[in-house]
Amino acid sequence: MQQSSHDSGGVFSLDSETELLAKTVISAAIEVHRTLGPGFLESVYEAALCAELNHRNIPHVCQAVYPVLYKGKTIGEHRLDIVVDHKIIIELKAVEKLSPVHSAQLLSYLKATEMRLGLLMNFNDETLKAGLKRIVL
Repeated sequence: MQQSSHDSGGVFSLDSETELLAKTVISAAIEVHRTLGPGFLESVYEAALCAELNHRNIPHVCQAVYPVLYKGKTIGEHRLDIVVDHKIIIELKAVEKLSPVHSAQLLSYLKATEMRLGLLMNFNDETLKAGLKRIVL
């Protein structure tokens, strides 16, 4: 798993509750990947992960809608794949390889929502761990 931190203050730690939640979410995603394997569309993995999060009683919203602000004015909206307990953004991919633009996209989502942890998950890797990246603000 790759980890990336972006913070002008240099402090990248999260509270223990968020860390525990992240571990539980990653465990759920690993279960989905072990069960389905690579090769499906992102929408299939999203539906399966939402079902697994439901099964584990983890509060989340699939396709969460957030406003896009520009200089304090709402100019549109964007949909986040999954938001867990208003603390973690999960961005799902089913691509050959994660690229820097995927990380930049998740970083933008974190900044826009003022959440601190994002999990970028590529279900098209041989193992989920190989396709998992944490981004902490």
